[in-house]
Formats: sequence, structure tokens, C-alpha cells
Amino acid sequence: MAHPAVPARDANASEATGGGRSRRAVLLPLGVVLAAVLFWAALSRFEVFPSTAFPSPTDVLRGFVEKVRFGSLFDDIVASLFRVTMGFGLAVTLGIPLGLWLGLRLRVRLALLPAVNFFRSLSPLAWIPFAILWFGIGDVPSIFLIFMTAFFPLVLATSAAVASVPAVYFRVARNYDFHGVEFLTQVTLPAIVPQVITALRVTAGLSWVVVVAAEMIAGRDGLGFLIWDARNQLRPDLVVVGMVVIGIIGVMIDRLLMRLTRLPSVRWGYDR
Repeated sequence: MAHPAVPARDANASEATGGGRSRRAVLLPLGVVLAAVLFWAALSRFEVFPSTAFPSPTDVLRGFVEKVRFGSLFDDIVASLFRVTMGFGLAVTLGIPLGLWLGLRLRVRLALLPAVNFFRSLSPLAWIPFAILWFGIGDVPSIFLIFMTAFFPLVLATSAAVASVPAVYFRVARNYDFHGVEFLTQVTLPAIVPQVITALRVTAGLSWVVVVAAEMIAGRDGLGFLIWDARNQLRPDLVVVGMVVIGIIGVMIDRLLMRLTRLPSVRWGYDR
């Protein structure tokens, strides 16, 4: 009769361990942030750098309240997120299917992969002059630059993931007479989803970086424009406000994409 108590103790111990890890996952980053803010405040307090070029945490907090009070910060966040969503969504919609096609077709991959690598190697910012000439100022040039940032890396990562799937998977699929959509959804996609999620996280981060640069040059609003406008007004506190908001949203985007790895149909690829 004593045996059933053993699994219960193991379950309780497992829950306690999991809870401890969850607390550490929250407390350790908060401790690092607090230490960084204290160090920042000390540098400002002792005027290691001129106050006109190095705002204090208090100055930045006042600037944040100012932008929130007038409502412009929310508008800038919405504008930047809209552009990233459109450009990145278009890149995912077109890039992953093209990568699947290249990965499953050896001759096509050999023919097109050099061109994909060429465009992937170009800095997205090199397209800024053409983006302005072709699309003017506003949302479209930023969306175009984000698309160029994410599209080619996604194509390359997806095609490489498909090409690296063990051949035994495909042989088993043929033995079970899988074809067309069934072959794609039952074999290919489940095998490459972990690599694709990693590529999505990387390219989403790059897209979020590029939208800031694009808005500085070809935008009328957005977080990049906020930083550029604050720089022209000699408001370093607002520059830091923009930087902090950009960093926080970037971390949130990455955490949202990371949650995809916890889906039951995906997790097996990480536990192999």
C-alpha cells in the first residue's frame, strides 16, 4: 500500500522544481535589469558623461510620461507594428512555400540557390534609395524593406531544413503511399517546423531592427521616426524612451514566437 505514495512525492518534487525554475526565470532577468538601471543612475549621478548627452533614468521616465500623455507614443508603436506585421507576414507567406519547393526539387535548388544567397547577403538598408524612389515616403517603403529583410533568409532556411530531412522519412512516406498535400502535411512540415521556428525568430528580430532604420529615413511616424525627431530636437531623453520601447517590444515578439516551440506537435523536434 505504500507504493502509490512514491509517484505522488515524485510529482510534488517535480512541481516544486518546475516552480523554482519559473521563479528564477523571472527573478534573474529582473535582477539584471535592476542592476543595469542602478549602474545607469550612478553614471548619471556622478556626471561621467555630460547630462546633455546622457539622460538620467528620471529624465527618461519624465519623457516617457510626456509621450504617453500626448498619445504619440502609442501611435508610433502601432505604426511600427503595422509595418512589421505586413512586411514580415508577406515574407512568411511567400518565403516558406518557395523554400519548401526549393528543398524538394534538387535541380531547382541548384539553379536558384545562388541567386537567393546573393540577395540574402545584401544589406536591407542598401535598398533604401530604391524604396524611396519607387514608393515615396510612408508605409510602403518600410514594408518593402522589411520584406526584403525576411524573405530571402526564410527561403534559404526552409530549403536547407527540407534538404536535411533524413531520407528514411521520405521512404517511409512512399511506402505508406503519401502524395501531394498529405506528404507535405504529414511528413515534410512536421520534420522542419523546429528549424523554421528558429528562422522565424531570427528574421522577426531583423525585421524589427530594420523598421526602425527605415522609419528614420523614409517615415513620417513610428518608433524610428520618434528617435530621429527627438535627435533633431536635442532630446536625448526621448531618444532613450524610443530605444527602451523598441527593446521591450523586440523581446516580446521573440517570446511570442518561442511559445510555438511548446506546441505538442512541435516539441518532439526539440526533444530528439
